[in-house]
Amino acid sequence: MSAATELQRVEFAATWLRDRLSTDYLAGVRLALVLGSGLKSFAEVLKDPIEIPFGDVPDWPKPKVEGHGGSVVFGLVSGTRVACLTGRVHLYEGWQPAEAVRCVRTLRHLGIGKFLLTNAAGGIADGFAAGDLMVLTDHLNMTGQSPLIGAHEPAFGPRFPDQSNVYSEPLRRELASCGTSLKTGCYAGLLGPSYETPAEVRMLKTLGADAVGMSTVHEAMALNAMGAEVAGMSLITNLAAGISKQPLSHDEVIETGKHAAAAMTGVVGEFCRRLA
Repeated sequence: MSAATELQRVEFAATWLRDRLSTDYLAGVRLALVLGSGLKSFAEVLKDPIEIPFGDVPDWPKPKVEGHGGSVVFGLVSGTRVACLTGRVHLYEGWQPAEAVRCVRTLRHLGIGKFLLTNAAGGIADGFAAGDLMVLTDHLNMTGQSPLIGAHEPAFGPRFPDQSNVYSEPLRRELASCGTSLKTGCYAGLLGPSYETPAEVRMLKTLGADAVGMSTVHEAMALNAMGAEVAGMSLITNLAAGISKQPLSHDEVIETGKHAAAAMTGVVGEFCRRLA
């Protein structure tokens, strides 16, 4: 018996969720969110939550990194029905790109049209400080990998998708206006799990990156190919190597995420209100 294709895995997971939540319920979901390191507490503000562990959904990979949750939570924020992935998986854990985007592809396959991808990132641009929020205008995929590699599956989009507007201009304008002092900039996604060297940070700055992290770019590529509207937001948890005089640590990322949760909750709550 041949192994299931990636499309079959996505379709099976989507059918499983539809059977438990109903087509009518899912049709009312206006936005899906992916919560980055230290940001999983945002799901706690949802009203009438329906929480489903990743391990219950067929073929969904489970996050292994501290600070990431392992559930999809459906509920209401500011009157808007949303789906929240309280964590994500990363390539540095040993997952393949197609596995890393399986959850968001499933939600897109269910008909959700708008996505907000959040992450924790190191600040590179001049003037950035820990605790800042940055709306993504573009990204640099520096991982050397792509979820689009392999046999072409038309259900996942065209063979050669355009990427000139991966982050929807209307959505990012709306998001940027949902709070005061929000930054905007380009996010560089690297493979990890080591943090970048000072020389790599200088290189990234020269290439136009304003912040750097280890996620998001593959999700954005996969969703863009599937015709979704994508917005992205980085929580600047620390200054990147060579900019900060302090050694970088994951504990710092988690702690900054906790302190900034209220600010992010306010911005995302207002963004959801405007989508209602």
